[in-house]
Amino acid sequence: MGEDAESPKINHTFLRDYVTEADVISTVEFNQTGDLLATGDKGGRVVIFQRETESKGELEEVGETGDSGEYNVYSTFQSHEPDFDYLKSLEIEEKINKIRWLPQQNAAHFLLSTNDKTIKLWKVSERDKRPEGYNLKDEEGRFKDVSTITSLQVPVLKPTDLMVEVRPRRVFSNGHTYHVNSISVNSDGETYLSADDLRINMWHLGITDRSFNIVDIKPANMEDLTEVITASEFHPHHCHLFVYSSSKGTLRLCDMRASALCDKHTKLFEEPEDPGSRSFFSEIISSVSDVKFSHSGRYLLTRDYLTAKVWDLNMDKGPVETYQVHDYLRSKLCSLYENDCIFDKFECAWNGSDSVIMTGAYNNFFRMFDRNTKRDVTLEASRESSKPRAVLKPRRVCAAGGKRRKDDISVDSLDFTKKILHTAWHPNENIIAIAATNNLYIFQDRVNPETQ
Repeated sequence: MGEDAESPKINHTFLRDYVTEADVISTVEFNQTGDLLATGDKGGRVVIFQRETESKGELEEVGETGDSGEYNVYSTFQSHEPDFDYLKSLEIEEKINKIRWLPQQNAAHFLLSTNDKTIKLWKVSERDKRPEGYNLKDEEGRFKDVSTITSLQVPVLKPTDLMVEVRPRRVFSNGHTYHVNSISVNSDGETYLSADDLRINMWHLGITDRSFNIVDIKPANMEDLTEVITASEFHPHHCHLFVYSSSKGTLRLCDMRASALCDKHTKLFEEPEDPGSRSFFSEIISSVSDVKFSHSGRYLLTRDYLTAKVWDLNMDKGPVETYQVHDYLRSKLCSLYENDCIFDKFECAWNGSDSVIMTGAYNNFFRMFDRNTKRDVTLEASRESSKPRAVLKPRRVCAAGGKRRKDDISVDSLDFTKKILHTAWHPNENIIAIAATNNLYIFQDRVNPETQ
């Protein structure tokens, strides 16, 4: 990524002219093949995009440029509605916190979506035929008089316009006292976990009325509470392993073979703190906002406020790689604390080969780091660059008082209301999805193979 890398090109963008709170995108997720992309928003809606398949002639033409099919809206449905907890007198927002796709077993697709309290399993299927020629019904669906039926016919299926049906198959409720921040599907394809601030539960996809508590860090006296769970994920290959992160910047790897209740971790990953650099903001900025296993299962990728870190499961003494996402903000932590931006939760993502990582920043900037070449790039998702096949130019932020080059942007000019919190990377190709407030950008990242 750098001088030898071509700039990413826009594949497709979905822009909304008017910003309402309900339209703000709160999660983005590709399915296992990358052909479907789901987004959830604060209004409780889920929008699914499908990658268009090209004809043979189009494929030959596309092959010369390296571009691929665009993503178009496939289905939109209301996943969650606002609710009210009468016992605690609390409103439950409809905002979609996470979406996770289940591995595809047949022609239908299944996904999990969750708000703060309730997890739902949805079935997404297509129908392009309808039955005709019933014996007991007429063409309008009304029942016939049996005495008028003199012969029997075999009903047939006739082609009709394609319909995408989305139906709720399971509703998993009453499993969490606190706000759900993570869901993760297990590699066994039968179970999944859900995590809130203090507990992690494991569910069977076929059982909705009970879950099994596997982590509980709630102290007997809430005044003794020192940390909360911020994210959790199952290992991609080993169904007995999962990891969860905390607000203290630690990662705990748990093995369900060792104990049914995993309050005692198998491994603890943390970075020793430098006493000389400790400040009032140290604990806040060290809180892990996202954790992701690499596709190989060997590494963990975490994101805190200022950095992205890669951890080796075999080395728990500290991260093996640390990438500064926006270190120029270190001098502005006081003002970021006052406007609450310091509590923003940025997500991170691996590319398909685990060689490049991606995460968001402010001013609609997002960052990519090549683990092999140690090169990095800052790119911007904006309306100005949203023309089809437009080339994204690398951006550079200079610290206050620093020497500026042409097209550099000063840290004092950053717009902290424009932030890239949610990103996703296609599992096999260099296609990325960027959620910028209420706009979705889908880019094709054309990176020179030598830099990967």
